[in-house]
Amino acid sequence: MKRLHKDSPLRFLLVFLALFLFFYYFNIFFFSVTSHGEYYFAFFDEHLNYIRLLRRLLLLTSQFIINLFGYTAISNDFQLLVAGHRTLDVVYSCLGLGVMSFFAAFVIAYPKSTKPKLIFLFTGLISIQVLNVLRFVLLGIFWDKKSHLIIDHHTIFNIVIYVIIAIGLFFWVKHDDKQPKARKSIQN
Repeated sequence: MKRLHKDSPLRFLLVFLALFLFFYYFNIFFFSVTSHGEYYFAFFDEHLNYIRLLRRLLLLTSQFIINLFGYTAISNDFQLLVAGHRTLDVVYSCLGLGVMSFFAAFVIAYPKSTKPKLIFLFTGLISIQVLNVLRFVLLGIFWDKKSHLIIDHHTIFNIVIYVIIAIGLFFWVKHDDKQPKARKSIQN
């Protein structure tokens, strides 16, 4: 079989899909082995549980920000309670791991040098979680379970975050296209 060129769209697509599926299903697998049940591995849960760490970090950061706004908030390993408001249950689907898997797979698969990839990957993943914390803060202060919304907050968040990611990726990819042109004009 003919070897695919580094900048080939087909190569990008295949690497992107492989990485996305790997990241996405690895997170699901890891969640299953760190949750008490049939496939539980205590060592992974006690020493390598990045999912629990991420959830705790998101909850503590949200709690801190809500408290800064003058509300009283407390959290435990799975919930955020804002006094006089509702309790948010932060489950696996709230952590943004699927969105992060998509973003990381795209950035890693895209044919670009390592340094821009690492910078964009790091800032993008942090930005996704900053937006997630913003969502928790807004939900903690304003969300009412009794409201009869047609779309739930997970769907709204996913739409917003994917639009933001698409815009960010568009400009990141376009920035790459402008670099060679700028270098050529400087050399002439």
